[in-house]
Amino acid sequence: MTDFSARRVMMVDTQVRPSDVTKFPIIDAMLSVPREAFVPRDKREAAYMGENLVLQQGRVVLEPRTLAKLLDALDIQPDEMVLDLGCGLGYSAAVLARLADAVVAVEEDEAMAAEAQDRLSQASVDNAAVIVGPLAAGAAKHGPYDVITVQGGVEVIPPALLAQLKDGGRIAAVFMEGALGVARVGYKSDGKVSWRFVFNASAPVLPGFALSGGFRL
Repeated sequence: MTDFSARRVMMVDTQVRPSDVTKFPIIDAMLSVPREAFVPRDKREAAYMGENLVLQQGRVVLEPRTLAKLLDALDIQPDEMVLDLGCGLGYSAAVLARLADAVVAVEEDEAMAAEAQDRLSQASVDNAAVIVGPLAAGAAKHGPYDVITVQGGVEVIPPALLAQLKDGGRIAAVFMEGALGVARVGYKSDGKVSWRFVFNASAPVLPGFALSGGFRL
């Protein structure tokens, strides 16, 4: 029988800590959330590998290093509300739920959203809810949010999403240019978002976040 808890410790010790992620709440969250419980059953053995894990066409669970460094840059506080876009089967929402006060996760695939909510419930995550809808539309009726995370690649961020971010809030995403990408964090002040480079990363561009989608910053 696979010892997933040992793999979880190894993931943190070999992928997260060496990437200069040292904040205790993030380390604790990634040690506590069973990543294997939020991936397809036939991919549980690959849950802790240091690469994006494919869920279905064009959708992944971000590699542990990428997620951890995004969380480190966002510095989420225990009283904050987070919008998690493209939660897949719920792993990111489960990790975020240990850092924030509440998480609203959006998934546009109805079956995947239902499964994510089921897996979150099975893991006793009671401060995260999964909503079905277009990722690029966000979830305005539950906002505004202190933090927005995007669990995949983007080429542009729809203005409607930035409008759901509180003044003083932060948004993180992996911006793709071809095969290469960079993770950036946007800080909202006086209604405008300024972006800062954080690290190099890559992920498939999510539906609604491609340049061809007709959105412009």
